[in-house]
Amino acid sequence: MATVTFDHATRVYPGTERPAVDQLNLEIEDGEFLVLVGPSGCGKSTSLRMLAGLEDVNGGHIFIGDRDVTDVQPKDRDIAMVFQNYALYPHMSVADNMGFALKIAGTPKAEIRQRVEEAAKILDLTEYLDRKPKALSGGQRQRVAMGRAIVRQPQVFLMDEPLSNLDAKLRVQTRTQIASLQRRLGVTTVYVTHDQTEALTMGDRIAVLNHGVLQQVGTPREMYDRPNNVFVAGFIGSPAMNIGTFDVKEGVVKVGSADVPLERSIASGMTDADSGKVTLGFRPEALDVVPVGTPGSFDVEVNLVEELGSDAFVYGTLKGDTDLNLTAGETNQLIVRIDPRSVPDKGDVIAVSIQAGHSHVFSATTGERLG
Repeated sequence: MATVTFDHATRVYPGTERPAVDQLNLEIEDGEFLVLVGPSGCGKSTSLRMLAGLEDVNGGHIFIGDRDVTDVQPKDRDIAMVFQNYALYPHMSVADNMGFALKIAGTPKAEIRQRVEEAAKILDLTEYLDRKPKALSGGQRQRVAMGRAIVRQPQVFLMDEPLSNLDAKLRVQTRTQIASLQRRLGVTTVYVTHDQTEALTMGDRIAVLNHGVLQQVGTPREMYDRPNNVFVAGFIGSPAMNIGTFDVKEGVVKVGSADVPLERSIASGMTDADSGKVTLGFRPEALDVVPVGTPGSFDVEVNLVEELGSDAFVYGTLKGDTDLNLTAGETNQLIVRIDPRSVPDKGDVIAVSIQAGHSHVFSATTGERLG
């Protein structure tokens, strides 16, 4: 096993001015499951490919353990990669697919068979070893691809969106299997996904990237409870956090008809560039439905109710002259988590208040967290 270190690692593609990955500094502990997450084009797959040796590093260094692998060939890095498309040889059996890398490396047949059978047992593939990939389901093929990586017994697993081609139910099942498998094997794993739900449920830690720049690294709970900036706040969590820019007057934030007190330590972090405004974020579950007219509440007109059985979410419009610009880009729309047994109708007006201590305050100009 080994640690992985990105030391100011930079990748600039020919013909472009902005780096795809810009000065990435990231330390991954021995045996850790780290998830790289972000929107399309944020540099997460490029970072993984730099670690694998499939992309050049234009600046900085990459270490596996104490070894600088920046200029080392991919085959000499002692890593194993699982791709989005299973990349299985269709003419080979499952056993031959799983053991192919060992065969190329000149490993004795008896050892190959032993390692393949051990991996097949872990992945519940024993009865499929003689089948061809076309006779397997999508989830089984992905497990074969996992098995091919496991038999290598590498220092580091690299996984590039391995669940993207699976249907929703199978994706949930397989991500649980991958996470539990990694904990059993204890192999350092770097996992790339654009799905923040995967990131929250699978990773020991999450690293969020945007435009090639690392935004924040932390445990799933840290990322959810204390996002560093507006981007992380809007990206982590489903449904997304309600985020808007509001006026601050005499120490309170004006949200519709409600006054939300602002802590003195937070207010002191505002600058002249903020022009008396802050960006306020609050999650759907941080809103309480209260009787209309309750002091400290604001009104929401119901546009849509999304019923999920155990939960229900109201998508509504903030009443008043305040603009609430969500990450989705829909002015004045916000999301409220409500009791699924007491659901309002479309067109109804409900009053909600933000739970004390459950709002997030960011600079209106920089987007960085205040306080």
